[in-house]
Amino acid sequence: TEILRGGQDKVHEAGAVIVGGHTIIDEELKYGLAVTGRVDPRHILTNASAREGDVLILTKALGTGILATARKNGMLGDSEHAAMIDSMTTLNSIASKAAVELGARCATDVTGFGLLGHASHIAKASQVTLMIRVSEVPALAGARSAWARGARTGGAERNAAYLLSLVDWGDASDEDRALLVDPQTSGGLLIALPALLARDYLSRVPGAVAVGEVRSRASHDIVLT
Repeated sequence: TEILRGGQDKVHEAGAVIVGGHTIIDEELKYGLAVTGRVDPRHILTNASAREGDVLILTKALGTGILATARKNGMLGDSEHAAMIDSMTTLNSIASKAAVELGARCATDVTGFGLLGHASHIAKASQVTLMIRVSEVPALAGARSAWARGARTGGAERNAAYLLSLVDWGDASDEDRALLVDPQTSGGLLIALPALLARDYLSRVPGAVAVGEVRSRASHDIVLT
């Protein structure tokens, strides 16, 4: 009941309604939503429109996969758990609306494939290379320490294997890599927009951080610095 109520509350917060559903009989409890709607074709955010010189902005800190695993294993304190839940229950409505209002054209969500996985989709679709400054990428409280204590996910391992040859890893540590490939539940957005708009966007979206820039196509999809 609480899961259904929570889902409905967030759907209503997003300005939508739940109009149907069906039941899955399985050993594990499952709940999901499929979104049906309409969009003005003049204002679509796609992963295929990043341009050289664009600034890359990440709207939520990373680490929900690591933290959720740590919580399941009794390795996470209540304050870190609360911060994780707060991040996951924050909609991307402010971030997406600000992008559209400022005329941005390129964005992707950051979910199961992790930051680098979804960033690689932008690189491929836009025929560019993304430069990401590792030190600028924000992490949720406790994520790095939870990883250091052994919190691991199968999703992160699969993401890392997929990305191995697509990324110039530079001097990124194992801890950095873990955060960058961590599969996110209800993660934020990665947005590429012209440098002249970046400061305005950052002022409109709480928690948003500039983490890199778009460069001309090179040998790798992503370069870490």
